[in-house]
Amino acid sequence: MHPSRRAFLLSLLATAIADPALAQIPAGWPDRPFRLVLPYTPGGGTDAVARALGARLNAALGQPVVVENRPGAGGNLATELVAGARPDGTTLLMGNQGPISVNPTLFGRNLKIDPGTALDPVAMVAETPLVLVVGPGTKAPALAALVEEYRAAKGAMTYASPGNGAAGHLAMALLLQEAGVEGTHVPFRGAAPGLTDVAAGHIPAMISTLPSVAGLVAGGNLRALAVTGDRRVPSLPEVPAVAETLPGYRATAWYGILVPHGTPEAIRARLEEAILASLGTPDLVSSLAREGAVPYPMKGEEFGRFIAAERARWAPVVQKAGITAD
Repeated sequence: MHPSRRAFLLSLLATAIADPALAQIPAGWPDRPFRLVLPYTPGGGTDAVARALGARLNAALGQPVVVENRPGAGGNLATELVAGARPDGTTLLMGNQGPISVNPTLFGRNLKIDPGTALDPVAMVAETPLVLVVGPGTKAPALAALVEEYRAAKGAMTYASPGNGAAGHLAMALLLQEAGVEGTHVPFRGAAPGLTDVAAGHIPAMISTLPSVAGLVAGGNLRALAVTGDRRVPSLPEVPAVAETLPGYRATAWYGILVPHGTPEAIRARLEEAILASLGTPDLVSSLAREGAVPYPMKGEEFGRFIAAERARWAPVVQKAGITAD
């Protein structure tokens, strides 16, 4: 027997003794490689987080974790694929707020499946704050001054995003709403082209992930005015949180694992255990940090409540901003 397989079985036995429900796991599970499906293209933050987690789950569960990138329809294609898979715990979705908690409002009746009923949450993995950056299209030295520029422009001032309903779009829409000002959204197909236009001065501002803006900020092409979490981040200690100007504001990108509805509780519990244990390993923490993310351990039941709260929180933002699907 392969050492990692034996270690898994011994771990499973010990866990089953502590929690009899885990004894219901089918003998020999997992008996095939895992599929970890992502709703986005390779190379982004979600992809990096998924691959780092996959490497840890391989060691913990004794089977390879094959990462599959299935972009399209705002993340709905990947969500539908996993929802229709056999509920045996070997097909996993790396979900985040777009496909899981925003798309039900964004796509409405055009959504083929409801993530809230078609998928079961297993565990939260990580979150990452976003960064509000500006270029030569504005001279604002701080967030408060930028807000006043938007106020004076009365809706004519633009902002970029990676696409309709993307985390950066939602974060900026929420910021403008809480500040009581308006702006004109210019969607791009991905963060890079939007940031290029901001750096060129064609568009004043954009909210994007930390890894996507770090090089441009360090090179002086962009200025970081604020981070969207509720506190400052170690890699940008001089950059204030939006909440320092707009108390209570918080908008982060989050990542969590979900499985097809009907996956046995015992298997979900084993996956939950493996994922949460992985989040405490130094190599995974380092991998997340390189993407501007931090572990955000949350068990399946709590993760489910979190998703429901996110869905309720973002629905009025989407509706008030008139955000529609591409």
